[in-house]
Amino acid sequence: MITTLTFFTGLLIGLPIFITLLLGTLVFLWQADITILMSSLPIQLYGALNQNGLLAIPMFMLVGELMNKGGLTSRMMNAAEVFVGGFRGGLAYVNLLTNAMAASILGSATAQISVMSRLMVPTMVEKGYNKEFSASVTMAGGLLGPIIPPSMLMIIYGVVAYQPIAILFIAGILPGVVIIAGFAAVIFITGITKGLPKGESHQHGNRRKVLISGLLPGAIPVTVIVLIITGVTTPTEAGALASVMAFILGKFVYKAITLGDLPKMLGATAINTATITGLIGVASVFGWSLSFEGVPDMMVAYITGLTESPVMFLMLVYLLVILLGMFLESISVMIVIVPIILPAAISYGIDPVHFGVIISLATLVGLVTPPVGPGLYIAMTATDLPMGRLFKAMLPFLAAMILSMLIIALIPAISLWLPSLM
Repeated sequence: MITTLTFFTGLLIGLPIFITLLLGTLVFLWQADITILMSSLPIQLYGALNQNGLLAIPMFMLVGELMNKGGLTSRMMNAAEVFVGGFRGGLAYVNLLTNAMAASILGSATAQISVMSRLMVPTMVEKGYNKEFSASVTMAGGLLGPIIPPSMLMIIYGVVAYQPIAILFIAGILPGVVIIAGFAAVIFITGITKGLPKGESHQHGNRRKVLISGLLPGAIPVTVIVLIITGVTTPTEAGALASVMAFILGKFVYKAITLGDLPKMLGATAINTATITGLIGVASVFGWSLSFEGVPDMMVAYITGLTESPVMFLMLVYLLVILLGMFLESISVMIVIVPIILPAAISYGIDPVHFGVIISLATLVGLVTPPVGPGLYIAMTATDLPMGRLFKAMLPFLAAMILSMLIIALIPAISLWLPSLM
């Protein structure tokens, strides 16, 4: 009880989640009268970070920095417009499709919502779209970031849950397609009921030029996925190769990156990597402390006492993680909850890879849900819209997201079929 109180007090007074978790660990060790373990904390911290899988994090973060600075994201948007821009509500589909392509590079929902809000919302409003609808499409598309490979959230789950990252990447492909289809259905229905503007098709000659310009950046995630699926490279090596490709395109093809930009991009990558790995280290120590006292086993016994149905268990996980996601960023939720809940999932016979997809999806809903949804605040800042109007516009997409999540939970083959072919 004291540990829980310490944790939520730290969050309420605005302490960084890193400090909050560390304080919670120390209080738990003191409360359980096992302070002798404190001398082992440095060793546990080192062991938590001494994993090859963590090297993929800075690689893919650097890819995102290079893609944004090199203007590769905007070129992918133009390429998406060639395919779907001519439909009614065409720019909304362009927004969604661009998000799907950018998702495979940025890998972070908050980063993606931030980038796409500045890029797409003003363009859609200028073309006659409602501002709230434009922002809601952008937020919905941003939720694709942590599920479509190569996903930062999947890397972190793989490290925390000791699961193969390459398999997790592949497991996110079909669930991502299901969610895209759900969001596209919302746009289609909105287009019929509210009469969204009809897009303009590119001229034939211009279309080829735009496609070539946009598909070159699109080759980066495709190359990454193919190399990982075929076993040619590890996810870390694929991330390094993607960084080189993004730099070559941005520097030599589009001439938007200079050598002087590299220190700033490398610095941002280092800071973000340190933040995430610090969280992973402290959360691993927290999980180790709980395991020493048998807390995960007690959690398993408690949950199995509530229901014997694996489906009901997954619904409870959805509910728990969505509630936590309203107050914490998705990576923090993943790091805190997986070591505690995963043993229970395995006891129900749920495949750990399928569970990784489930818990990744569950962390996303809280990003765009009051009172603390960070995705909402990012979109509010970018669009100058009040939370109430923005969240109301987001409700149809949230309904599509939750329906997609239920389908994925009920049909494990959506997550497991492609990995089974590897």
